[in-house]
Amino acid sequence: MTNDPFDLGSIPEEQTARSTSSAARAAMRVPAPNPPYLEGLNAEQREAVESQDGPVLVLAGAGTGKTRVLTTRLAHLLATKKAWPSQILAVTFTNKAAREMKERIGQLIGGVVEGMQWLGTFHALGAKILRRHAELAGLRSDFTILDADDQIRLMKQLISAEGIDEKRWPARQLASHIDGWKNRGLTPDKVPAGEAHAFANGKGAELYRQYQERLKVLNAADFGDLLLEVLRIFQENPEILAEYQDRFRYMLVDEYQDTNVAQYLWLRLLAAKHKNICCVGDDDQSIYGWRGAEVDNILRFEKDFPGAKVIRLERNYRSTPNILGAASGLIAANEARLGKTLWTEGEDGAEGEKIKVASYWDGEEEARMVAEEVEQLQRQGHALHEMAILVRASFQMREFEDRFISLGIPYRVVGGPRFYERAEIRDANAYLRLIAQPDDDLAFERIVNRPARGIGKVALQTVRDAARLQGVSLMRGARAIVATEELKPAARRAVTAFVEMVDRWRQLIDGLPHTELAEIILDESGYTEMWQNDKSADAPGKLDNLKELVRSMEQFETLGEYLEHVSLVMEIEQNDLEDKLNLMTLHSAKGLEFETVFLPGWEEGLFPHQRALDESGIAGLEEERRLAYVGITRAKKRAYISFAANRRIHALWQSALPSRFVDELPQNHVEVTQSAMAGESYQNYSPSRFAQDFASGSDYNSPGWRRAQSNKSAKASRPPDMEAHAELVATSDPSAESYGMGERVFHLKFGYGHVIAIDGNKLTVDFDKAGRKKVIDSFVERA
Repeated sequence: MTNDPFDLGSIPEEQTARSTSSAARAAMRVPAPNPPYLEGLNAEQREAVESQDGPVLVLAGAGTGKTRVLTTRLAHLLATKKAWPSQILAVTFTNKAAREMKERIGQLIGGVVEGMQWLGTFHALGAKILRRHAELAGLRSDFTILDADDQIRLMKQLISAEGIDEKRWPARQLASHIDGWKNRGLTPDKVPAGEAHAFANGKGAELYRQYQERLKVLNAADFGDLLLEVLRIFQENPEILAEYQDRFRYMLVDEYQDTNVAQYLWLRLLAAKHKNICCVGDDDQSIYGWRGAEVDNILRFEKDFPGAKVIRLERNYRSTPNILGAASGLIAANEARLGKTLWTEGEDGAEGEKIKVASYWDGEEEARMVAEEVEQLQRQGHALHEMAILVRASFQMREFEDRFISLGIPYRVVGGPRFYERAEIRDANAYLRLIAQPDDDLAFERIVNRPARGIGKVALQTVRDAARLQGVSLMRGARAIVATEELKPAARRAVTAFVEMVDRWRQLIDGLPHTELAEIILDESGYTEMWQNDKSADAPGKLDNLKELVRSMEQFETLGEYLEHVSLVMEIEQNDLEDKLNLMTLHSAKGLEFETVFLPGWEEGLFPHQRALDESGIAGLEEERRLAYVGITRAKKRAYISFAANRRIHALWQSALPSRFVDELPQNHVEVTQSAMAGESYQNYSPSRFAQDFASGSDYNSPGWRRAQSNKSAKASRPPDMEAHAELVATSDPSAESYGMGERVFHLKFGYGHVIAIDGNKLTVDFDKAGRKKVIDSFVERA
């Protein structure tokens, strides 16, 4: 067999067929023993592993052994010689998942897996393909991959050049539009006119076009391009598409419910020939619609691949029957789902603890009571790292952090600043990028005068003008302009010294280990000295981070490999072994599990979030419900749900009703605490009943409520009057303002438009400039 990973060679099955003798055929009649890696699989898991040919959709519910099925299926493909490692495309959503999968496969088949060049994330695999065909995208193979920070800086330049007010039309908003278009596979010429008008009065598509052209000049691509450009290459070059279709005989896709349109189209094109594609996912855990994920991709799998086999993994190995019962009852309210019911066998037939539901006067009391419960569990021997508090919005964390600090409870915030996002690391990497890719203008601008070396704004603008006039990069423009009289003498000397310094470092790339080169660059540039002379409190930490950066480069063979790693890998490495309580958002919790989970803030407007309801209507509500389902199913043994009657958001008190999701929890799996409902039957306590109790002055036995009612001296700082709030809730009917089909309306954000569809209080409006949008009727007025 050739060592060329792109050589398809012979099909292993054909080799077997040609060499089959009569003796071998006789031996084949004897049942072969099951491979060890198949032992312990339940019937559905084994079916998912052994159903290798043709399209297969594995609906893997939370805690049903999805990762085991994926890795065992890959191991089975290799062990049965269905394909060589280089003929299998295996796509994950994180680099960490890719590494773990490769390690597990090696353990299953008894050795290191070699040749699996096509196991990785969408973006990593896209980068590999794009570098092989870069010229078809107007790039060179050594193109730079821009991160979000560099994208924003580039877009600010384009917005400024167009004379657009960046305060009114911020670069981050443009970046969001462009990212959304790329996620949907839209090039600048395919952006709908209505959407193009959504930014800078119709300049969105033109700025997108300019941005793409500028990327080509910089020899750069952003993350969206790693899929969009490859998709375009496949669509415009049938012979290249055919090459990859032949190469990938089998395809496995993890977390299929999280794919966006571009990824979906990418996979469909590659699977069109062999159709041996296995997608593993859970439609009930699709929670990333806000970043482009399309739950419809998994819902229409059987339509996309006629005759597909659908295998449901419903036996849960994580949670108790009560937790699963509550989660299943909640998610059953969603209509856009393929349907499955999780079940488990409780220990000794036990159902486990019921989910506890509690309500509090405000967010502060909620945090205090959660902290007390954490301490109580800790006294009983419960490890802190096996507990998690999952919030819907990050602003909820502050009150919990304040409480933990005051009580001395150690905790960690999962999803905080990442190592490669620190300013000093970005600066150091900009130096390294400029050495590896001198046409990287964004890296040039970031460090040309950092530390200060006498190249001010006027000098930099002169270099920019010269480079733009010649149609070259800033480094090339700087090299040319120092030979003229356009710069003042001092600035010319500074620019000359900088260019010569970069050129000298570039000559060292092939002769020195990249770690030594990095140390030389940081020292000779004066960057290390800048922080050594800085007397601020965080300067020592920044110097330590720079040292860690150099150490981290040792695991890579070349500077290029390291820079690609930085571009593609933005994950938090948790090496902290100290026992700490986990605090994170619900979105960050996907894929994790804990013995005990606290779910605070289940209030209308917060969870489900009002923005999701306003912008996406029913689809937004169903995604919020899936998020609630994900939160509950993170718990192994116990879960606590709570809501507050009042919450301070951005320094303003807001009164709230319990989330509709509280009402949807099945009664037989829930225990309502005495402080929440004054002993009332849970099913009788709906959000509407809650509002009525507020209006009647009912005290629902909350200690916080009683303290607030008796503390008349604190009246000035109390939250809004609850009676007035309840009256408002009772009298305001969101659908009372009726609109007719075709009626002309005005929206503060989207402008004028006509109503083209009505669904209760949800209107579909065809806006003159913003295109078709779904809005709540109370957000528009008659024009």
